Amino acid sequence: MADAFYITAAALAERSPEDLPEELNSAKHMIYSSPATLDFNSPGAKGFGVKRAGLVIPGSVMLLIAPGCCGRNTQLLNALGYSDRFFYLMLDDTDIVTGRYVSKIPEACEELLSELDHTPSVIILCVTCVDALLGTDLDRVCRACYDRTGVKAAPAYMYALTREKRLPPMGLIRKSVYSLLEKQKRVSNVCNILGFFSALEDGCEIYELLHSAGIKQIGEIGRCSTFEQYTELSKANFSIVLNSEARAAAQDMQERLGIPFIELTRMYRLDKIRNQYRLLGQAIGAGLDDSAYYEAAQQRIRAFREKYGQLTFAVGESLNADSFELALALCGYGFRVAEIYGTVGERNFVFVKKLAEVSPETRIYSNLSPTMMNYLPAPEVDAVIGADACYYHPGKPGAEFNGEEQPFGYRGVIMLFDELERSLEERGSRP
Repeated sequence: MADAFYITAAALAERSPEDLPEELNSAKHMIYSSPATLDFNSPGAKGFGVKRAGLVIPGSVMLLIAPGCCGRNTQLLNALGYSDRFFYLMLDDTDIVTGRYVSKIPEACEELLSELDHTPSVIILCVTCVDALLGTDLDRVCRACYDRTGVKAAPAYMYALTREKRLPPMGLIRKSVYSLLEKQKRVSNVCNILGFFSALEDGCEIYELLHSAGIKQIGEIGRCSTFEQYTELSKANFSIVLNSEARAAAQDMQERLGIPFIELTRMYRLDKIRNQYRLLGQAIGAGLDDSAYYEAAQQRIRAFREKYGQLTFAVGESLNADSFELALALCGYGFRVAEIYGTVGERNFVFVKKLAEVSPETRIYSNLSPTMMNYLPAPEVDAVIGADACYYHPGKPGAEFNGEEQPFGYRGVIMLFDELERSLEERGSRP
């Protein structure tokens, strides 16, 4: 097999999202189950994949409708307290060939309700690539389940085949998560933060900035412990979207509930963070003074650089960041980025173009390419960021940076460099 395929930032920038090398387009080759794809296809391993994300609604249960191979790693979620919230409708070859199982789903929902000693808030119907290929109308199936049981049902699509489409599975599941909200009278000093399944890290400055603008209540799905708290999200005057995969959910909430939204992007370049807060202030009619947070983040970067010098990084995609935007930020702070392991698409191609201007020789790999089985660690890398990058560079100091407390804004920058320094100190690394 050929060496691990890569393309430099400069060479990739000369192309377009529609003209990617075949090795960067998962539709053109077999998919290598790298650490990054395991995060998606086997979400029981860590973090929030479709299966766990579907259960973020308080009081929900899930019926996984799939052949055994698709549900094999769900068992790993039991350690996180989900053992009594998963049920299975296992499919055999005849089910898949004929599609006969679709008519059995309402009956399966009725049966799982008989096994519970309580009535769940919703039954999440989770289907896999089988239904993507068959074209199953899951919305119709959800209505049939409600008619039979009296309990609402919502769809979850675990379609690995659509990972790089405009509305990937993690975008669809975000839309489903908020689909049960019903229209209520909006409250002027209440807002929602959308984008992640767990809450922002408690120290994130966006809370204080919003409070300073007169916002009294900030709703997040990750802080809802009861279904009643979940329903309160529909009282928001507006939503702030921090992850583009939540855009479809926010658009649906705007259409159904009349809640407008403002979209920000999780970034690690301080000037871009500052500009976003300025624009947010303008949008909500308030002056947001972020100067203290800006200075604190600047000082943290400066101290790290003075201590460790011009480190060379490898940046993965199994992390709480866009690989290419983070690499661009690191270059702007005076570090080097030798390699990136990431998925290139329309949304982040602008970062590729900017990266090509400041670090044209940065090598870009796809975690999904089977050629990554022959990847050899680059000797010039000093430290790594991302769980997949840590896998590719065993023994190197690094920050997985994919915890459940979500980083954002200046606080996210500080969290990153704090985690990097802890790893460097533990391994005794010095410039």
